[in-house]
Amino acid sequence: MDKTVIKSPSYVFSTDLKAESHARVVLIATIPGIAVSIFFFGPGILINLIWGSLSAILFEATVLKFRNSEPVAGLKDFGTLLTATLLCISIPPYSPWWLITIGVFTCIIFGKYIYGGARRAIFNPVMISYAALLISFPTQMTSWQLPHNFSETPTFFMALKACFAPEYFDAKTMATPLDILRHNKALTMNELWTAYSQLGYWSGKGIEWISMTFLASGIWLIRKGLFTWHVPFSMLLSLALVSMLFYDYGSSTSGGSPLFHILSGGTILAAFFIITQPSSSPRSKIGKLIFGFSIGILIYVIRWQGTYPDGVAFSVLLMNFATPLIDHLTRPKYLINKDTA
Repeated sequence: MDKTVIKSPSYVFSTDLKAESHARVVLIATIPGIAVSIFFFGPGILINLIWGSLSAILFEATVLKFRNSEPVAGLKDFGTLLTATLLCISIPPYSPWWLITIGVFTCIIFGKYIYGGARRAIFNPVMISYAALLISFPTQMTSWQLPHNFSETPTFFMALKACFAPEYFDAKTMATPLDILRHNKALTMNELWTAYSQLGYWSGKGIEWISMTFLASGIWLIRKGLFTWHVPFSMLLSLALVSMLFYDYGSSTSGGSPLFHILSGGTILAAFFIITQPSSSPRSKIGKLIFGFSIGILIYVIRWQGTYPDGVAFSVLLMNFATPLIDHLTRPKYLINKDTA
């Protein structure tokens, strides 16, 4: 990927000359995780993606038209499709069309263009939209289908029905593994795993395999040089450390094992595909470590004490807010001296 880079020992400035290739590669990296999601949850995620992508393209083209920009040229960088994809794989499969539309609208308008565009967005657009949907529509955002093998999942026609005629779609939903742990007051971990079929080997049936697939894709992106290891691995390390600190090996008051927290919810997806967004994360290596480490701690605190079972979106947004301060505190001395000269 062509780029202009100015480096110091702890600070990296990067100006991508081909942003469209960056977004395209990240979009390709989501394909294995999407395929595994379809295997366990059926084609509902595919309908989410199709409707969400069409909605995103329509909203993006409309905004560009109002800004007197060329819509076709503005859509060539794949950034719009990537934003829609990350949102649509974060919300439950078989979501109604209006939920997807509201989410994509919030991404494009309030998460992206209210700040002047993707490269100027100080908050991650996907997390802004996800948090808004979770607060506004908690029932729909926590209604996940039971995981099955692909042959037992709803058909493509049923997925269309769930999207465009949700009142006529009848399917069994489940409490997510994080929600089960959040409301557990009496069962030990062994009893919990016996009582709930949706719990897999380490976290949730299907969800743990989806997370491991996104982990493999994330490592591939690091090897491709799209971002460094500092943010994702510091986030996962801090989440593992703090969950290990409060894990008592299986009592009814246990906070869950480190492996449970890492493979549950949107942890892995956020670590490699969300918090690595350049415009809303720190620029220095030390800043990236602080940023990721803080997100991991906040995720555990919100999961343990908060109202919502998964704290990824709120943790990311809080640290997006803190990014300018982190950048200010971690600037190398030669830049500080230059500013004050």
